[in-house]
Amino acid sequence: MSLLPDHSHARYLAVLPLLLCMQLSGCGHISALLLTAKPDLTLPAQWIAPMPGEGALAHGGQVSALADWWRRQQDPLLIDLIGAAQNESASVSVARSRIEQANAERLAAGGALQPTLDAGVSAQRRSAFPPFPGGNVFQGSLQASWEIDLFGVNRLARDAAQLRAQGAEANWHEARVSVAAETANQYYALRGCRRLLTVAEADAASRAEITRLTELAVRAGFQPPANSALTRASAAEGRSRVTALRAKCDVDVKALVMLTGLDERDLRAKLDSVPATLPLPTPVPLAELPAATLAQRPDIYAAAQEVAAASNDVGSVEARRYPRLSLAGTIGRNRFETSDGAFNLNSWTVGPVALSLPIFDGNRRRATTAAAVARYEAAANLYRATVRRAVREVEESLVNLDSIAARSDDAQIAIDGFMASLDAAQLRYKKGFGSLIELEEARRSKLGAETALVSLQRERIAAWIALYRAGGGGWQSPTSSDKTRAQSKP
Repeated sequence: MSLLPDHSHARYLAVLPLLLCMQLSGCGHISALLLTAKPDLTLPAQWIAPMPGEGALAHGGQVSALADWWRRQQDPLLIDLIGAAQNESASVSVARSRIEQANAERLAAGGALQPTLDAGVSAQRRSAFPPFPGGNVFQGSLQASWEIDLFGVNRLARDAAQLRAQGAEANWHEARVSVAAETANQYYALRGCRRLLTVAEADAASRAEITRLTELAVRAGFQPPANSALTRASAAEGRSRVTALRAKCDVDVKALVMLTGLDERDLRAKLDSVPATLPLPTPVPLAELPAATLAQRPDIYAAAQEVAAASNDVGSVEARRYPRLSLAGTIGRNRFETSDGAFNLNSWTVGPVALSLPIFDGNRRRATTAAAVARYEAAANLYRATVRRAVREVEESLVNLDSIAARSDDAQIAIDGFMASLDAAQLRYKKGFGSLIELEEARRSKLGAETALVSLQRERIAAWIALYRAGGGGWQSPTSSDKTRAQSKP
């Protein structure tokens, strides 16, 4: 027999969860676990490498800014290739599917906070059973149930799912930025290859002309036969370089076909309309403070969201170790058909109001909590590693740009000097005052300088692309975007 009066049962059930929370210190323990949702991280006060251009943010806070930097390159073909590659990319498609999956999981987690309502119908035939006659029984009912989220089990799971959905959207943008950078690098690699091919073809034509003149001089007896053999070898070397570069350019075209999914014949026709030169890319403005720049990176945002979600997971699984309160009820409509007639009967129930308190589970809940804590620590370590990698990528891009800028003037001076030396050597050789060995050395020096200059131009473009990607590719977190829009309102 209960020691409490009948009318006190409901009151006791209402205050029991609060008493248990106070006695077990469960609420405070869960809150303490959630305080670690943001790992400590120390960023440098400013970038160590020299900053190119003015220190300004690279975008206006809109997702559409992804293509703005590419559009400023004044190259419509590049924009078309990036758009095609993003439509064809498996990584972008996978990231989009993960957004849909994360949103579905978010809805499912949120639904756990709401009551459930199920409908059921049944029909049966039963034989006579005194004092009840035989007949047909038809039943229809609605069953409702609701688990009252005392300790935040479902609320924390819903919040974790929401955080992961936001991280999935950021990862989708990161995938698009990666595909754009990869496509641009491949496109500029092809243009650099075609520029080198143009240089090699001009060099091969020059060698062929020198071979023709030398063979005429040998047949006339003005030069020894060894010179003819040397020039033929030089011409063969030039043709071999042209053949190798042409094959490399073809391979680069096929790489673009794979990235974009375009027809190779159509792509080649478009590429032939582009000059075989490497442009000077528009600089990428960057924030001077690392914290401002790194806040623009979607991968860092996604990693931070995963840390917060893992922290909520810890609180959710920990809360499962405490009491659970649920409420149920039904509404039914019954029809009985017998040989004596038919009649209807309505029924309803409220309850039970059930309170369950875990006592012994073989340490399963404790182990689940430990696993959640381990996942949180892994997410926190991954977040720190992502930030450190981001700092490194920006610093490396800045160092490379500074180095390329310092080498560019010297490279141009070198190629001008070697060009003048080759022209003089060719003129002396044609007039019979210079040696063939001197001419070949001047040719090799000039060819090496031209190749180095094209490679340097390719490095510069790659460094700007790397800096654009390291700066986030035009992305901003949803919170920052909201602030930007609010500040822009009159």
